[in-house]
Amino acid sequence: MKRTPFSLGTLALVATLAFTALAPSLASAQAYPTKIVRIVVPFPPGGSTDLLARKLSEKLTVTWKQTVIVDNRPGAGGTVGADHVSKSDPDGHTLLLGVTGSNGIAGALYPNLPYDMVKGFTPVTAVVSAPLLIVKNPNLPAKNLAELVAAARAKPASITYGSPGSGTSMHLTGEMFKLATKASFLHIPYRGSAGALTDLMGGQIDLMFGDVLVVMPQIQGGKLVPLAVTSKQRHPLFPNVPTVAESGYPGFEALSWQGLFAPPGTPVAVVEKINKDVNAALTSPDIQEYFVSRGFQLGGSSATDYKAFIEAETKKWAAIVKASGAKPD
Repeated sequence: MKRTPFSLGTLALVATLAFTALAPSLASAQAYPTKIVRIVVPFPPGGSTDLLARKLSEKLTVTWKQTVIVDNRPGAGGTVGADHVSKSDPDGHTLLLGVTGSNGIAGALYPNLPYDMVKGFTPVTAVVSAPLLIVKNPNLPAKNLAELVAAARAKPASITYGSPGSGTSMHLTGEMFKLATKASFLHIPYRGSAGALTDLMGGQIDLMFGDVLVVMPQIQGGKLVPLAVTSKQRHPLFPNVPTVAESGYPGFEALSWQGLFAPPGTPVAVVEKINKDVNAALTSPDIQEYFVSRGFQLGGSSATDYKAFIEAETKKWAAIVKASGAKPD
């Protein structure tokens, strides 16, 4: 009989040791949560991130039979709240509803960022995403993207676009568009979307790469005209608006996204439990109706897939920041 390198007794011991090592993680997942869970929102109350967190907290409080609260920690473009979660206990009871800026762009934009966007978190799941809409003042002559690009090439920096501030995803999407089209547009930074939107409607600036939720009422009211959407597919609320990709720039995609993150070192079994329960909450009809009707696309993903997505996003935005020379306000 052929001898094997391990006896049955040795194999049994190895299996026992493996189970013993895994047992604490499984036990912690079964017991989780054991106390109040905080979802940190890195912005003030009232915005879309805060609203989403509150909707999720209501669902998870019922599912977990444990209180889930929203903890608003605004500051520095979302990085204050993100840093707090990155340094919290890795037990799953402190989570971050992170966004494109805090968890996709900040590392390239801020040289002294106090956390690592990839190593400083355990990605849990995608929550929502939304493309941006390239919208123009009705008085701008360009009727489509081709005419817009032609005009910008003919008179460099003559067409202006506003953003909520330098280094925001709206600003950097504009920089990505400039690189893709090889056309020159002049960036005008504001302190928030409201000022940019007011000046766009008033004709002080020509364009904006705007959140669907922000610009949708003005489009419906005829005060703004959409030229393109920055996702790979057309937006269901704007089926007649072409994508940038189909307008002559294949592969172009820029999304504003929000996702759930835990501190680094959070047990895998706990992450998987949170992932499963959050993804289930996202399928509930009331959450689906509320956010889809406002232009968001509901997420839901495995933790592994979300980790790969975040790594790809950080590389993409780092390349845009470097190529454009973008600086924070």
